[in-house]
Amino acid sequence: MPVQSTNWKPYRKIWIPVLSGAIALSAVFGPAWPFAKPPIAAAATTAKAAVTYKLVKQSETIVTSGARQIDYQWVPSDAAKTTENIHVLAIDLTNPYVQLNALGGKGGSVTARQSVTAMAKETGAVAGVNGDLFNTSSSSEGAPMGAQITSGQLLSSTSQLTGMYAFGLTKDKKPIIDRFSFTGTVSVDGSSFPLSGINQSAYRTEPDNGFSHANALYMYTSAWTGTERPKNSATTPTEALVVDGVVTEIAVDTQIATPIPANGYILRGHKAAADFIKNSLTVGQKVTSTYSLVSQTSGQTYDPTSFQMMVSGHTILVDGGKAATFSREISGLSGNANRARTAVGYSADGKTAYLVTVEENDDTKTAGVTLSALQQILLQLGVYKAVNLDGGGSTTMVTRPLGEFDVTLAHPTSYGTTQRLVANGIGVFSLAPQGSVKGIVASGAKTLFIGQQATYSLKAYDTYYNPIDPAGLTPAWSAAGSIGTFKDGVFTAAKPGSGTITVKAGEASNTVDVQVVGGDQIDRLTAEPSTNVLAAGTTVAVTVKAKLKDGTTATVPASALKWEFRGFTATASNGNIAIQSVGENTKIGYAIARYDGFSTVVALTAGAERTLENFDSVAYNIGFSRLPNETEGSVSLVTGMAGRETSQVLSLKYDFTNGTGSRFAYAVLNDGAGITVDGSPSSLTLDVLGDGSYNWLRATFVDANGKEGLVTLASAIDWTGWKTIKADLASAGLAYPAKLTKLYVVNLEEEQDERALTGEVAFDNLKLLGATGAAAGSSASVKLTLNSKQATVNGKAATLDAAPIALDGTTYVPLRFVSDALGGSADWEGTAKRVTVLRGDKMLELWLNKPDMIVNGVRVASETQPLVRSGRVLVPLRVISEQLGQTVDWKADDNSITIH
Repeated sequence: MPVQSTNWKPYRKIWIPVLSGAIALSAVFGPAWPFAKPPIAAAATTAKAAVTYKLVKQSETIVTSGARQIDYQWVPSDAAKTTENIHVLAIDLTNPYVQLNALGGKGGSVTARQSVTAMAKETGAVAGVNGDLFNTSSSSEGAPMGAQITSGQLLSSTSQLTGMYAFGLTKDKKPIIDRFSFTGTVSVDGSSFPLSGINQSAYRTEPDNGFSHANALYMYTSAWTGTERPKNSATTPTEALVVDGVVTEIAVDTQIATPIPANGYILRGHKAAADFIKNSLTVGQKVTSTYSLVSQTSGQTYDPTSFQMMVSGHTILVDGGKAATFSREISGLSGNANRARTAVGYSADGKTAYLVTVEENDDTKTAGVTLSALQQILLQLGVYKAVNLDGGGSTTMVTRPLGEFDVTLAHPTSYGTTQRLVANGIGVFSLAPQGSVKGIVASGAKTLFIGQQATYSLKAYDTYYNPIDPAGLTPAWSAAGSIGTFKDGVFTAAKPGSGTITVKAGEASNTVDVQVVGGDQIDRLTAEPSTNVLAAGTTVAVTVKAKLKDGTTATVPASALKWEFRGFTATASNGNIAIQSVGENTKIGYAIARYDGFSTVVALTAGAERTLENFDSVAYNIGFSRLPNETEGSVSLVTGMAGRETSQVLSLKYDFTNGTGSRFAYAVLNDGAGITVDGSPSSLTLDVLGDGSYNWLRATFVDANGKEGLVTLASAIDWTGWKTIKADLASAGLAYPAKLTKLYVVNLEEEQDERALTGEVAFDNLKLLGATGAAAGSSASVKLTLNSKQATVNGKAATLDAAPIALDGTTYVPLRFVSDALGGSADWEGTAKRVTVLRGDKMLELWLNKPDMIVNGVRVASETQPLVRSGRVLVPLRVISEQLGQTVDWKADDNSITIH
């Protein structure tokens, strides 16, 4: 039977705006949803000294004349607490050569979001941060929630929301942080009507919870590039197009199709406002529109053109040099949790503006801060008044390094190098003329691997610290520290260690500190193969990444790796392994990557990949299910979807707007009975149409024992368009044959403001890759006796080449016998004094007299090491067996050891 397209529509729908980093519901704790955080432990009864924090300056660089980037650490008095990274752009507002302005969407649009880097490059900004909050839902245009003024032009008005502050800079560079409301009037021939806003998405007003566009008149300019004005307003529009102050077109109960010109705008009305358009406006009539911003604290009225720029934010943070009471509810911002943060403020004398970001990233081991902690950071910076901007995944700072022409990320975002597309930002601009050469900069890689080559370039900057063309300068390069050599302008890293790259041009010089990574600096090597299929003629693309002990991650260049192949022959070149032949009895082959004594492994399984489902011919039901009941959505088989025009795919639409807590939208396969997954596959690949929602994508399996297994397909759907993703099944612990029962999207309650509540994903080409894991090993039971060469394997007698011994509380067994008996293989490399054990999809390496071992590319501390007795290699029994997934039993009465 074909797919059932099932749509869930609760009787009552409540529209609630979900903002990136802001307004929404307070956390409501409902049922104990899967994957929720564990309960918080009871408070300790013993009082501890309060943890204090200190802002410690790390570095300072000049971005341009009048703008500095200063990096700090937020250091706790308790070493067990995390040290956070703080980044500051300090702007000298008295400097005539620097200016702040609002950054916006593509081409100046308020609805075409883009990254802060893209905003800066489009406008020529030399630095910037993200700005206002916006609705992350795909059912909204994502326009700024508050006022945005760019170069004196009001591009969007304030929303009618309580406690929302904005940062503005007047034409004479006076900084202002205040709460503003919008007031405006449209007049024609003695008749007038109040104007409610400019370029606004639909939202619920506060405190009355009304519909923003109901019975109201709005203005939309050419900066609004959304297809609707606006989406989901719950109102029918009547519109008038005004060009050069003259009405040129009127549309009753519908939108005007004519594009809005730069010298015009559209008046959009509903009910009484629509009546005003219909009854008071005629084509050819002159119309006057006036508007202003009003301080809600002083009542002062401002002409928007008196401002150079304005970007709105959320709650006030600092006022009068003191931590301020939050001006609105902060639960929607995860205000009491550690998150990435962005803020803007200024000094008491009004001469310095501060753009501040707090880093949050797993690789840099930073967690972010609470809003209360952010207040303390700002106070220690000397900020007099400050407002909170959008944070979390939106937090981004870009700066232009000295001598460079383009901005780069000043620090990782929550997603690493990926930047969220945001509504607007605050940019730093240089107004300086070109000056004479002031200095030079050596530009190039700071972290290298052995054998890696890198080209360094000469950059130059002028007296205003802006980049200039270094043509005409003749650089001379050199390397110090014996880490490598220069030849024909190319540096080749030769050995691990620290050194410097120096460039000289005339009387000027500059250096770059370079670190060549050694194996002892690595905590983990991760190999990411394009496939795990072992077959002659197959090419496997492998990316190897190193996680260093300092928490940083880098891709290891293919030229720095040495490969060994077990069970097959192959060649490795430019990150590709070309399989030439496979051993006749090889079920699992190993590609071992080595770098300076560190290693990782790719386990490849004989047998071609198998198609599990491509949805072109489905003979079972696929239904929609959800949690909680308020969730809406549907599933359907779709033909002709963009990127899959000639095939059929499974579409899953979801709407998490209603309900509370974590929310789930499921595509239920075969009425929950699922589709069969047999064999022992190592992984599942599938093509997924992403919606950029940052929601979690998962799959549910039920194995042969009825046990449910949950497999993460993507921890964040951070892409749009089709993408092939790979999920690890080997570590799921499934007993086969299993069933794939559900594909689903999860929006967790925690940090819900960071993810879209509505969207659509699609699935195609589900494929299984061959088996690896312990199934490729033996399930033998091996019995040994201390100081005896006699043993049994599955009850059959066997003779060892060396007897097990006990030494300093550790039992040692002959390496080769144990590994062979367990269905693995073992090698001893005499020069390196290294033991390598392979079994299933695992590789274990140990060394004589070394305190660490490596398990599948991960450094693990080991209290015991191998030893050599009478020419035989003996290994610590429990280390070997347990790392290979075995159990060890010891009987004292007969000194017997059983491995099973």
